[in-house]
Amino acid sequence: METQTEVNPMASEFPALLATVLDAALIIASAVTLLAAYRVIRGPTVPDRVVALDTIGTNVVAIAILFALTTDTGLFITVGLVLAIIGFISTITVARFITEGDIIQ
Repeated sequence: METQTEVNPMASEFPALLATVLDAALIIASAVTLLAAYRVIRGPTVPDRVVALDTIGTNVVAIAILFALTTDTGLFITVGLVLAIIGFISTITVARFITEGDIIQ
């Protein structure tokens, strides 16, 4: 009895499509990071600059994860997690400094 395997003609296109999508996502995340950097430099108020810095931190984490998916390297996942933790702590610290004027009570 012969077994027939079904071959999906679209299956060979998925890796190429995934690589294209990952490259496009890297370009978009980099462009948004540059726009946020402009807001850090030209932001009219301090909270605008803080939000822009938080956006840059989030985009850097996204770029690290996308690069890890592109290169198939797990090290960048760890880098992204560490950057996310540092970004969260720094955002809380700056927000506390802006609202209370002091970080440590």
